[in-house]
Amino acid sequence: MSETDPRQPRATRRLSPFGERLLLIWDLAVVVLVAINLMLLLFDSLYLIPPLNAAFDAVAPGLHDAYAENIRANFFEIDLCFVAIFILDVLLGWIIAIAQRRYARWFFYPFVHWYDVLGCIPLAGFRLLRILRVVSLLIRLQRLGVIDVTGWRLYRFYRTYYGVLMEEISDRVALNLLGDMQNEIRDSEHLAQRISTEVIQPRKAALVEEIAARLERTINKGYAENHQQVHRYVAALVARTVEENDELRRLRRLPMGDAVAESIERSLSDIASRVVHEAIDGLRSPHFHSMLTDLVGSGIDAWLHVDDKADRVTQQVLIDMLELLKEQVAVKRWKSEFSAPQTVNDHRPGRDASV
Repeated sequence: MSETDPRQPRATRRLSPFGERLLLIWDLAVVVLVAINLMLLLFDSLYLIPPLNAAFDAVAPGLHDAYAENIRANFFEIDLCFVAIFILDVLLGWIIAIAQRRYARWFFYPFVHWYDVLGCIPLAGFRLLRILRVVSLLIRLQRLGVIDVTGWRLYRFYRTYYGVLMEEISDRVALNLLGDMQNEIRDSEHLAQRISTEVIQPRKAALVEEIAARLERTINKGYAENHQQVHRYVAALVARTVEENDELRRLRRLPMGDAVAESIERSLSDIASRVVHEAIDGLRSPHFHSMLTDLVGSGIDAWLHVDDKADRVTQQVLIDMLELLKEQVAVKRWKSEFSAPQTVNDHRPGRDASV
């Protein structure tokens, strides 16, 4: 995304220290109000259950009547007071987001914070979204450094069992997927033939060129790094061959024979080393590249020759590979994590608060 892309947000503007403190105080106040509102909603939901209502009336009849007359009778109006504050919080957050240029477009805020907007609707189903507002505010306070939720037992409990749940779900999905793939491979006909004709054959030229080039580079690099060892090996081979030659042995018995034999040995060693050097240099020629390409192409053609036996072998290899993957996926990593000392990761995201 380029710097001139209209979808890209500009640099975020920060509030002044005084503004940050005011926003912090407001966030703490909203957290308290949301907590009170949620407790009121929970208590009112329990109040509407006849057995609990009767038990409340029996235990504290005066408090029951006061709640019925002052709160229950005006519950919708009381909730609207909370809703008005929550709407003010949304508008305030929207204004700050626009002032800070937090998003690429000014109207993105209500879509990003959809849970705050829908939680302002005074209906039973939408009121539950106010829980997310608490989570959002806690994340915002965490990012400001006011609180550290990573040290809370509730957070550790959530992180631990959320990880267990996600691993179990992902493992089951992966096992079912791998099992379905194995069944598809078993039921497929001429799988190896299809792999050969539909996957490898269309890319044969590129594969041949790449393999030939890699072989050339490997030979050249190997000789460049080990040419001294190669020459020493050739010299030792020539010396051993000369020592075992009967004609040269008889030549050494003649006057000046040793000098002649050593000269012959040096000449043969030099010739052999030159032959090896010229042969390696010849590997860089177009002729050798063409020959190597033909050899690689012939090898791939032989490898791609498919019959019923090769098809069965290919199927079994793929099935066994997937079975190994299933065994690996089935390992319960969370069990080993439970047996090991627990550590808490301190997650400190960026400035913006979102769930």
